[in-house]
Amino acid sequence: MELLKATLLFTIAAVVEIVGCYLPWLVIKQNKPFWLLLPAALSLALFAWLLTLHPSAAGRTYAAYGGIYIAVALAWLHWVDGVSLTRWDVAGATVAMVGMVIIMLQPASA
Repeated sequence: MELLKATLLFTIAAVVEIVGCYLPWLVIKQNKPFWLLLPAALSLALFAWLLTLHPSAAGRTYAAYGGIYIAVALAWLHWVDGVSLTRWDVAGATVAMVGMVIIMLQPASA
């Protein structure tokens, strides 16, 4: 149950982080309205707060989060940017997710 909760929280954090970075990208690269930087900043602040909700040490939390981030970023690439994923993308995300699970399921005494 804890792994499921952490995975859900990491997934939400990843989406919020990507939105916070994607909006400035739109402003800079596609000349979208400057006001998009305000929701971007709010999104990144929410992302930082979400990562504080995990009980383990910050470094371990960030390391485990990285696996989810990779998978969510590739999903964004596919669904938002419309780029087809390769088998290499899928394999890399799978390896990253396995790493996240190993980090999250380590024994408490480790």
